[in-house]
Amino acid sequence: MFWKFDLHTTSHIDTLLEKDDVTLTEVMDEEDVLQECKSQNHKLVDFLVRPQCMEDLVGYITQEPNDDVEEKIKYKYPNISCELLTSDVSQINDMLGEDENLLMKLYSFLQNEPPLNPLLASFFSKVLSILIGRKPEQIVEFLRKREDFVDLMIKHIGTSAIMDLLLRMLTCIEPQQLRQDVLNWLNEEKVIQRLVDMVQPSQDEDRHSNASQSLCEIIRLSRDQMFQVQGCSDPDPLLATLEKQETVEQLLSNIFDKEKNESAIVSVIQILLTLFETRRPAFEGHLEICPPGMNHPSFSVNQSILDAVRPRLKDFHQLLIEPPKKTVLNTTWGVLDPPVGNTRLNVVRLVTSLLQTNTHIINQELIALNTLGVILDMYFKYLWNNFLHTQVEICTAMILAMPSTQSESPEINRANDQEPIRENIRDKHLFQKCQLIQRILDAWGSNEKEQTEGGRRRGYMGHLTRIANSIVHNSDKGPNGTQIQQLISELPEEDRERWEAFTSGQLADTNKKNTVDLVNTHHIHSSSDDEVDFKDSGFHQDSSIQQAFSDYQMQQMTSNFIEQFGFNDEEFADQDDVGDIPFDRISDINFSLNTNESANMALFEACCKEKIQQFEDAGSDEEDIWDEKDVTFAPEAQRRPSSGSTDSEESTDSEEEDGKRDPFESTNATADDRMEVDSGDGENRNDQLPCLSSFSWNSPNTDPLRSNSPVAMETSIETVDPLGVNTTPTSPRGKVEDGLDPEEEPVSDRITETVTNGSMKETVSLTVDAKTETAIFKSFVTSCFVCLRTQKRTICPS
Repeated sequence: MFWKFDLHTTSHIDTLLEKDDVTLTEVMDEEDVLQECKSQNHKLVDFLVRPQCMEDLVGYITQEPNDDVEEKIKYKYPNISCELLTSDVSQINDMLGEDENLLMKLYSFLQNEPPLNPLLASFFSKVLSILIGRKPEQIVEFLRKREDFVDLMIKHIGTSAIMDLLLRMLTCIEPQQLRQDVLNWLNEEKVIQRLVDMVQPSQDEDRHSNASQSLCEIIRLSRDQMFQVQGCSDPDPLLATLEKQETVEQLLSNIFDKEKNESAIVSVIQILLTLFETRRPAFEGHLEICPPGMNHPSFSVNQSILDAVRPRLKDFHQLLIEPPKKTVLNTTWGVLDPPVGNTRLNVVRLVTSLLQTNTHIINQELIALNTLGVILDMYFKYLWNNFLHTQVEICTAMILAMPSTQSESPEINRANDQEPIRENIRDKHLFQKCQLIQRILDAWGSNEKEQTEGGRRRGYMGHLTRIANSIVHNSDKGPNGTQIQQLISELPEEDRERWEAFTSGQLADTNKKNTVDLVNTHHIHSSSDDEVDFKDSGFHQDSSIQQAFSDYQMQQMTSNFIEQFGFNDEEFADQDDVGDIPFDRISDINFSLNTNESANMALFEACCKEKIQQFEDAGSDEEDIWDEKDVTFAPEAQRRPSSGSTDSEESTDSEEEDGKRDPFESTNATADDRMEVDSGDGENRNDQLPCLSSFSWNSPNTDPLRSNSPVAMETSIETVDPLGVNTTPTSPRGKVEDGLDPEEEPVSDRITETVTNGSMKETVSLTVDAKTETAIFKSFVTSCFVCLRTQKRTICPS
């Protein structure tokens, strides 16, 4: 055993720390210093918590290294210092969190002028974050005493590590009351307003991005906290400030009242999209295309946000028409002048979120501006921008599937025997003003024309198919189905007929192709000539059968994990002794078959007969090795005398039966024929086997029992006495041995030929009766099985 030997190597740090003049850098140069620290080596921890060592460790992560230091090791000690301070050792945390001088030295890093060193900033943020999590009361009290803390955090918000530290203060403080105090303190310091001021064209892109991301995370964290802590009566002050109308108006003013800056516009739209996350259940049939978060617990969008956005809808609409200037973009398939751009793509996302709120006044404003028409124009113009195509698809799907609001247009008068319906102004605008159906038909026709001429399939065709399917689905089962059917019926007759032909023809064919199971339809041709290709024969491919077979193929039939390889002892035991063999249950297959398909049955039989006939015709020119043949011995082999022998039972029976007919005709051996089979243990036993065939041997030129098989053969010719006595061997050529009387009665000779092929052994026995000149041919197969466990061989005649 390993523990009998002292294989544990003593750390060199222990020996090093015994020196009186050891320095911090010498300890940090040791390779296992971090491992020893995390394992709480007492000598090492006691050394590190010395005041001078702690001050040096903090100095490494807050002060810039000297420029003359080699770049390879320039940040070696700052990195090791950060890892030692964040190793979560209680003595180090206590020393650092309770010593105000060390905290002041650590805090001094924020007082440097921007931009901060990003690597040192990450070290600083990591150390302060671990202190916030382990010593929240002491750290919060220390930071609240620093009046310029929030100003410095906002000043350095362009550094990602500082943004992470701000979010850590909202998430890492565990006591609920302390967290609420921190939120109130940050709100009093107007951290939200200061972050909003960072998102304007005068700031750089890093500040735009980090300030926007900070505000978005504050919104999500605050809302998640509201769901997790249901009993908390105090609202989140930061979220409340963000949702105020004046805060949203200030955001919009930063991007519209000043010069157009794409980075600032995109950052503001990202904040608005986060505010519009409603997290309510998706409407039926369109779960896969809904924006993320719609299947979560619901809460409504604050009305103040919509009131702030509504006056600016015209400005967003203008961004779709005149986006910020973009350079011409050359692509592999053409020139984009101008390209879609990040600004317009995010505006389309914002319009989709506004439509999701299903607010009457917002809907009216968008319809008056014809924003949906502009978005559809972009959809058909930019053929290969799937980001844009996806948003347009979501937009149209929500319009078709969402019911009208209570404040929309009054009910449409219909016949007295039908219930009146409420008009959905968005559906009406989509079908009449935007002419959605006509544009779908025209785009489909243009695409097919281009493909016929050898062109490419347009990139929006997949989304266009889904939009068309959404119209068909909602016209039948959607909440606005009656109005959609009425709008389609009001189309010009030519367009209506085109739509009906399109839905029943091209759209149906496309859906059929898209729903085909690629696994089952992939036909792998076999190399066998006997295989019948039923697919090419015109058999009906039942979709239910295909689906059932696919489910059967995909089900779990064996265990997922192979625990061992090779053989087990249980595999060689008797089956009666193994009662716990696992068997994975195969699930049932349920499907219906239409048995009244006489045409298919007749076609199946015809194909089978045709293949069988081809097989028979192909072998007609070749000799059948199993046909009975007439073979004869040489004259001297047919009259072979032998002395001191008696006729066997087989020869006697054969004489009595063959005396009534031509001795040269083929005869059948009786069931009394017996043969000796080696049982494998040295004993002989007689097994009664039926004779397979018998022959007359007429031709003197035929070599007896000549086999064309390429497998190994063993041939022996012997004179057999069935009683086992008075047996005299004969020569291989059938002549009488010296000293024998030629006048004595002939005896039965047996010629045995054994064909061995692997574990199978076929023995062919020929018994010749010289008196009647009749030969009886026997063949039997012996199977040899070798038990891998006992190494015993068992021979079984078949």
